[in-house]
Amino acid sequence: MVNELNRVVAYIEDHITDELSLESIAEYAGIRDFHFRKIFFYLSGVTLSEYIKNRKLSEANKDLLAGERVTDVAFKYGYQSMDGFTRAFKKWSGVLPSEVIKKKTSKTFPKLSFIITVTGGTTMEFRIEDKPAFHFVGVSKRVPMQFEGVNNEIVKLARSITEVQKREMHSLQNIAPYEIVNVSYDADAKFLKEEGDLTHLIGVLTTENQVSEQLDKVTVAAGSWAVFPNEGPFPAILQQTMASIYAQWLPSSDYNVIDAPSFSFTKMDRQKADHAYSEVWIPVRKK
Repeated sequence: MVNELNRVVAYIEDHITDELSLESIAEYAGIRDFHFRKIFFYLSGVTLSEYIKNRKLSEANKDLLAGERVTDVAFKYGYQSMDGFTRAFKKWSGVLPSEVIKKKTSKTFPKLSFIITVTGGTTMEFRIEDKPAFHFVGVSKRVPMQFEGVNNEIVKLARSITEVQKREMHSLQNIAPYEIVNVSYDADAKFLKEEGDLTHLIGVLTTENQVSEQLDKVTVAAGSWAVFPNEGPFPAILQQTMASIYAQWLPSSDYNVIDAPSFSFTKMDRQKADHAYSEVWIPVRKK
């Protein structure tokens, strides 16, 4: 994965003045668009689109310092109007393009280079489980995207589940893990920004096809899952585990993430406040 990421960075540099679509970059890398962008975000701290924009503006700054006209620089880096370029450049650098020329103001955003650094002997426990085709069945709603802390809308969703719905979910549950799971999918920002909404489902796994109108159903194809157990303060440990999967485990593993919903379950510790055992299930395929 690290090699693929560095090849993409080189590709972006070679085509910095071209129109770079995120889909074409992911295709060049040979990785599904959504998962490639997610890995890029967790490793770099910026989204792929933000990285491309920042690199373009950084190179534009260099060209302005070299004496090129603002109009020429704007069109060179794909802006359709002077106003659009001026607004974007001022937001990025804090100064107008004309000020760069006059005052020789400089701001840079250097090219990324990805490496794997091993520190402290940290390991991640995981196992691989194969599953037949199945369904998530449960209760779902659109909720705000939130990276950290307790999502109050998900709490409200959990409290809204009726006894009738609980009984049906229990009767349908026939495939491991035999737990109430949380599934998030269809995120407005593709899980890369803390903005917009996503669909969150609380339910169970089943191979049964007959589901009443009381429950929602999401069908998942047969495949393999990387399972990451974790234990500690909730929800922080669950969110940290998800970040570590994409930032540490995936880049150095023999697996690629496939296009299917990830899910998790949590069992609160009755002896320790806000402490839980959780598992994160990620759909994967061997490279």
